[in-house]
Amino acid sequence: MAERDPRDPTQPFNPHDLTQQFEQLLRTRRLNALTDRTRSRRGSHSSAHASPTPSRPSSRHTPQLPPRPSQDGTSTLPSYASLRNMPKIPSPPQDPQSLRFRNQLLTLSHGPVKYENPGLLDEALGVIPLDRIYGEAEDESQLLRATAASIGPNVKPEWGYQDCVIRALLKWFKGTFFTFVNNPPCPVCASPTVALGMTPATQDEAARGAARVELYRCSENDCRAFERFPRYGDVWALLQTRRGRCGEWANCFTMLCRAVGGRVRWVWNAEDHVWTEVYSEQQKRWIHVDSCEGAWDNPRLYTEGWGKKMSYCIAFSADGATDVTRRYVRNASKHGVDRNRCPEEVLVWITDEIKNLRRENIGKEDRRRLIIEDHKEEKELRGYVVQALAAEIGRINLSDQASSTGDEQKVPGRVSGTQAWREARGEAGNGPRAEDQRPPREGH
Repeated sequence: MAERDPRDPTQPFNPHDLTQQFEQLLRTRRLNALTDRTRSRRGSHSSAHASPTPSRPSSRHTPQLPPRPSQDGTSTLPSYASLRNMPKIPSPPQDPQSLRFRNQLLTLSHGPVKYENPGLLDEALGVIPLDRIYGEAEDESQLLRATAASIGPNVKPEWGYQDCVIRALLKWFKGTFFTFVNNPPCPVCASPTVALGMTPATQDEAARGAARVELYRCSENDCRAFERFPRYGDVWALLQTRRGRCGEWANCFTMLCRAVGGRVRWVWNAEDHVWTEVYSEQQKRWIHVDSCEGAWDNPRLYTEGWGKKMSYCIAFSADGATDVTRRYVRNASKHGVDRNRCPEEVLVWITDEIKNLRRENIGKEDRRRLIIEDHKEEKELRGYVVQALAAEIGRINLSDQASSTGDEQKVPGRVSGTQAWREARGEAGNGPRAEDQRPPREGH
């Protein structure tokens, strides 16, 4: 069949051909740039060191590739630093480390699926004081509407009613429902306990999702009783025990948010922390919520408040997985950690794979809506990078004024856990000081 002439508007347009041409162009540019960098390091510009140029498609409508840089510098390609900011082409994992990371993310992605269990949702609703939550949400929503109306006729409230429901739920969950555990008290005399390490889970504990169990002993010589602290991963068990650390808090709270109608994500951080994201229909974006800290829409909390350095922050939901690291690490050079578990193109491939798995059975309209949301979120995440660069340039240019006025915004430090525990995890930051027993280091 005759190839399409790009000058003939009557012939049909084939987007697949254009995609192949773009990918070929990108590969060739990268190859040329890398080759030139290698030649410059060796200090030789002889043709003997040049890499063979990939063969070009025979199609007449293939765009002409830019010329190779000449020795006199009359024609220069963009640097590789600029090319790396172009859209990444997803690549499947090949090396063992990338494959292990893929398996880990696939395993983690199964967690939020259980939040769609109707029986579990009913169980969760049974423990929530709905009259109190909805009453507080209505009061706050009316106040926000009145504040917006006082500003102008076309001003929208900052948060919608559903956002106020989650905010009321957060206040109740942290203040009344769930308890943070450092060292559990002695079950006999209620005295402080001393950590002894890990112990195997019993059959009953394993059945309720306890992958590991911490063992403690009473510090009183006359007692010396033992106390077990199973780290339950099953939400139903957490609704009964109502205690734990970051992992249990985020797991249970995310489930309760789903029970009151919120669209939720469970966010995993490679440096041992987890939290929640809830979608705001009012603001059309995902909102950071940390039930442990009582934090709402404060994604800079961990890096700028706790002093935590982070590499990967992956959000999992019933609709897929998204790399949201840029939302939480605004200054990668200051607060970032090397992302060396797999190449970036492979991570894009893995998150796309999880999205396809979660969305394969949904309707066409829902799939289209999620794709639009993905594009909006990607634009938002890119905006954080631009804001961080602009802020860094501003700090460099106005360093004297900033040091004299002291107007730099402060982010609160961590409040959950003892000071010793926070310091052991490298999360003390600007948190309050407290003297208490130091619990084991294992796990969030």
